Amino acid sequence: MAKSADFKPVSTEPGRLMYQVVKDAVKASVDGGRFAPGQQLPSTKALSEQLRVSLVTVHRALQELVAGGVLRRGQGRGTFVHEEYLDRAGPSGGLRFGLVFHAECSLADSYHGLVLEGVRRGAAGVGADLVILQFGEDWRNECNGFLYVNPFEDQLDRSPRFAARRVAHGSANKPPPIIVVGASWERPNVWSVDTDNHDLARQAVRHLAELGHTRIGVIAGGERTSNSVDRYHGYRAAMAERGLEVDESLVFRPAGWKLEEEELINLMRVLRTEDRPTAIFAAGFSLALGLYGAARRLGLRIPEDLSVIGVDDAKAAAHLSPALTAIRQPLMDMGVLASRSLFDLVKLPNRTVGRTMLRATLINRGSTSRPGERADVEPVAGIADTDATELRYDTDVLTK
Repeated sequence: MAKSADFKPVSTEPGRLMYQVVKDAVKASVDGGRFAPGQQLPSTKALSEQLRVSLVTVHRALQELVAGGVLRRGQGRGTFVHEEYLDRAGPSGGLRFGLVFHAECSLADSYHGLVLEGVRRGAAGVGADLVILQFGEDWRNECNGFLYVNPFEDQLDRSPRFAARRVAHGSANKPPPIIVVGASWERPNVWSVDTDNHDLARQAVRHLAELGHTRIGVIAGGERTSNSVDRYHGYRAAMAERGLEVDESLVFRPAGWKLEEEELINLMRVLRTEDRPTAIFAAGFSLALGLYGAARRLGLRIPEDLSVIGVDDAKAAAHLSPALTAIRQPLMDMGVLASRSLFDLVKLPNRTVGRTMLRATLINRGSTSRPGERADVEPVAGIADTDATELRYDTDVLTK
């Protein structure tokens, strides 16, 4: 472990946030050979004392170095220099990508964690440094390009893409390129890497229709995220292709990524009726959790009384009772491809990247079957009789 003398107190620098100064100081120590691959760094508290900055500042700096693949964390053990860091593409050579998240998202949840790991791997492969940002932060003109994770349409309008500005290592009056990850808004000169959400919804409806369901409902998110919009329209298109009527009473459009209490009550009111749906496509993992909870409270059996298919194969999906049939998005592949595409735009500004759509995969488990039958799927070992209403919408289950 490095001695306290290895880190001298840092000072504020004009136009830079303090965590960025700390991040560069720690990274310079690693690049300079003061810490060998696999060697443990001082604790967050020790670094705070040595550098004379707050614990929050040190934590943010270390978090970004972990995201960038410079450091790794061992659960309950501390922070270490990543063994593969010096074997990768080497120092960033001046390239810096801004990874922009929503302020309310958690980097530990199943969706954002996989996207982040993919972006990190892709950036490491092209020798780029990563800076984690939030929408609306002052970027201090330090980034060569940005990766927007699942932005709202109005956030895209306020991006630096649409205003000339000077960027680090770039020319004047030229906006930095942006790659949108996990969204596919129709905007001129905006490149995106996303799941084909229309096809995702078609896979869900096709699976249920082939099992013999005709009264298929949907729970889709609101209008602010493009994936919710695309899944909703994909559902309607797939129903029409199958010659199935869409009963508007079976269409639920919650405002957010989960069912709020009033929305849950409305859903339960429909599930109590004699002509309730025999199957529902929940176009988000947390929406599927809410549906599980509603069915349990009403005494409905999944899948005998109600087949359920969700989106995203979060860790908890296989541990529900019954295990959730889900559409798995290629989240890590999205992140890797987004980083590589942004590198191409920075190095080859005249290159056209356009929109890239990746296909999701159906994971067939126990929550879907023919109407009135149990699912003909092998049980997953170790599944407990989990009460979905007790699962919290947080780190492992938050999804878009």
